[in-house]
Amino acid sequence: MAEFFGVLGFSFTVTGPIFVLLGLGVLLMRTGMLTDAFVAVGSRLVFTIALPTLMFLAIARTRIEDSANPALIAFGLGMTLAVYLFMEWVARVFVQPARDRGVVVQGAFRSNMGIIGLAYCVNAYGEAGLAAASLYMGMVTILFNVLAVVTLSRSLHKSQGVGRMLKGIVTNPLIIGIVLALPVSWLQVPLPKVMMQAGKYVGDLSLPLALLCTGASLDFKSLRAEMGNTLISTLGKLVLVPLLFTLGAMALGFRGIELGIVMLMASAPTAAASYVMVRAMGGNATLAANTIALTTLGSLLCTSVGVMVLRGLGMM
Repeated sequence: MAEFFGVLGFSFTVTGPIFVLLGLGVLLMRTGMLTDAFVAVGSRLVFTIALPTLMFLAIARTRIEDSANPALIAFGLGMTLAVYLFMEWVARVFVQPARDRGVVVQGAFRSNMGIIGLAYCVNAYGEAGLAAASLYMGMVTILFNVLAVVTLSRSLHKSQGVGRMLKGIVTNPLIIGIVLALPVSWLQVPLPKVMMQAGKYVGDLSLPLALLCTGASLDFKSLRAEMGNTLISTLGKLVLVPLLFTLGAMALGFRGIELGIVMLMASAPTAAASYVMVRAMGGNATLAANTIALTTLGSLLCTSVGVMVLRGLGMM
């Protein structure tokens, strides 16, 4: 019994703080202490400055040969592509109208790794989890962006040139932060203490502010519409994707922090950026918002269960 409560306690330390901050964001939005304008500015601040700074420092302060794991990154890329192709088949068979298929597919495979997934890893493993998860997240995020454009363009019959796609990748602040940190880590370039401390202040803003803004952005009223396709995308994100990633990683021999990162990143809810992309391309924005809201809430429960199982088996 004591062992069970120990596993339960560890699970709560991973997901509990996320739940509290998301709930606080909902509460502050309803009481008027947070506004749409604050959420818009705060989200932009996190995405363009705070989170890239956090990524930069996490990688720059570690030896790249110690934190880089090519096998783990290759697994993440390969499994993401496999899940994407499977969800394309599921959408083609079960999703109507056809123009909503890309929204369903993106909602299922595109995880919010940069905010909630990263927060899961930090709560579970601290600085070691942050460094390892940052490189994993950076590489997989590039593939996320490419596949999201492909699936939405296919279902909405819109043409997206290669040049525009590449521009979106190379101008992504998260990718820039990671790329700038790699030579600093590799060459062990000493950074001024003033810069490091100031960067730490900025980076420490990212996760709590992002979670508050995410909670404030949840729109539960929209859940009444588009429920059928929402459930397909949600079940794919909360059940299918984490299960396939975790079982695949276990089969290939990943254990400990590596298996934990795979499971936690795959268990993160649908990325908030998916709504922005769907809306910009003229897709079903309500369906995208539904999926984000449901997976954000459901991820807390499903991740807790996943942590309890792997922790109970002594694998993470």
